[in-house]
Amino acid sequence: MQIHLNTYGAYLHVKDQLFEVRQKVDGEVRKTHLAAHKVKSIWVNDGIALSSDAVKLAMQHNVDIVFLEYDGHPYGRVWHSKLGSTTLIRKKQLEASLDGRALLYTRQWLGDKLGNQLDFLKSLLSHRPQRQDYLGERIDRIAKLRDAMLVLDAPHVDEVAEQIRGLEGTAGRLYFEALSNLLPRHYQFAGRSFRPARDTFNAFLNYAYGILYSRVEKALIIAGVDPYLGFLHRDDYNHKSMVYDFIEPYRIFAEEPVFRLFAGKKVRQDHADALADGFRLNKEGKVLLIERLNKHLEEDKIRYKGRNQSRANSIQFDAHQFANELIGK
Repeated sequence: MQIHLNTYGAYLHVKDQLFEVRQKVDGEVRKTHLAAHKVKSIWVNDGIALSSDAVKLAMQHNVDIVFLEYDGHPYGRVWHSKLGSTTLIRKKQLEASLDGRALLYTRQWLGDKLGNQLDFLKSLLSHRPQRQDYLGERIDRIAKLRDAMLVLDAPHVDEVAEQIRGLEGTAGRLYFEALSNLLPRHYQFAGRSFRPARDTFNAFLNYAYGILYSRVEKALIIAGVDPYLGFLHRDDYNHKSMVYDFIEPYRIFAEEPVFRLFAGKKVRQDHADALADGFRLNKEGKVLLIERLNKHLEEDKIRYKGRNQSRANSIQFDAHQFANELIGK
């Protein structure tokens, strides 16, 4: 399970070798006890207190503690100090970043991302035949952009990086225009917006992406891949470039449940608070999103490599496969 602490003033400590969460609900202090071996991650928002015993118990059971910004973006992680695997993986990752493999992986990940988004639009079209003209035109244009990206070739990804970003950016604009167009009018949005979100849909999506970033980073670390050493994304100071590269095929894992919450009219206006320059999720909105997102990632199964697996497991398996490919296994 995932522990997500977002109630201001909540306190996580240890009692009888169990995590104990204390928080006020309707004026009463409620205590919840959780066995450490059943917890995968602990996500912490602002205004939460942790005891050193809770941190120690988490480290002993390989549970990472992730600190989240108001929009769900992870800004820090506490974990054990062991490396994910052999340093040979990181050496080979650096070599791959400097040769033609960087472009091959970049094309593969972005191609899979656009392929997943195309499949999602096609599934939406199958239940909306009256939107054939509009959705069909969007699907055709995104497919052509994907095809153009997949044939780009160069000795190194840097030589075609701007072309890739241009194709990806145009495809993303068309994709989110299509999603907005399919929502009830009062939920529609004018493109992607970040920190802060300019509308409730983007507030939900940004928070879902933030949780997904944390999961992808953990999968890479477990597999022994350096989350900072990317192929396409820039090598800025303290920028987790590989997380932003590797996450691309899995963005659909956040986009689909968010869209379905809005399309199913589960989101209320009071699930997000209005700021001076945008919107952010409040406690009730986070609960709604996290419950749906966790179910989508952990409980609902997909067909993956001939087996029924959770989406969360598929991310970890792919991270291990990537690490093994780097070292020639």
